[in-house]
Amino acid sequence: MAQTLRGELTLPMPPSFSSVDEERLHRKQRLAAAFRMFSKAGFDEGVAGHITARDPEHTDHFWVNPFGMHFGQIRVSDLILVNDRGEVVEGGRPVNAAAFAIHSQVHRARPDVVAAAHAHSLYGKSWSSLGRLLDPITQDACAFYGDHALFDDYTGVVLDLEEGRRIGTALGSRKAVILRNHGLLTVGRSVDEAAWWFLTMERSCQAQLLAEAAGTPVLIDDAAAELTASQVGSQVAGWFSFQPIWDRITREQPDLFE
Repeated sequence: MAQTLRGELTLPMPPSFSSVDEERLHRKQRLAAAFRMFSKAGFDEGVAGHITARDPEHTDHFWVNPFGMHFGQIRVSDLILVNDRGEVVEGGRPVNAAAFAIHSQVHRARPDVVAAAHAHSLYGKSWSSLGRLLDPITQDACAFYGDHALFDDYTGVVLDLEEGRRIGTALGSRKAVILRNHGLLTVGRSVDEAAWWFLTMERSCQAQLLAEAAGTPVLIDDAAAELTASQVGSQVAGWFSFQPIWDRITREQPDLFE
């Protein structure tokens, strides 16, 4: 879809779909591209990390990366479908148990969420060790102003559904949660949105770590931060910000469509 601006100029908008099959394929393609982007950004850490996309027909199922496959090699055909009991119902490889424990509960707690992203990215996990929310010190960080939470309880690798439920509770209605001593988790009403929020949140963590290492950052005042959040932190802004990444990744790595 596109929104017309001043005559023939158009602004791309999130698509609509004529069938559930079309929407499923779209989500899987965006998911594969998001993994390629995560790899390119250096968000891979061994077998850690996962992005999920809710199936549009079986809404208690989600598509996710196979356990132990490098983000940079994931194709549409590699994605696996997992049901609400943690069983792989489509695909030939296992699911990461932590991915199921976290994402199943986030998707259950947030019916509005299509996608969720988590990885052990360098600056996200570094910032998470401080047990603090991000401050509004940059325009980009304002996307998370009043819209992210802290899960302040690290107990090891998340393998227990109850801990996944507590993460979902901490997230609440927000777009992101900082998992103390662990990393970041972002969500969105599209794969595009969830992936973009993760990328810009990781960079916001990096920016604040650098700024605080150099001195005392000047905070954006509450009124300006709230206004900026409405400008850069909306659902459409998150979706739109991913589109240049989609264009680049799909041109450079067309094999992801296989």
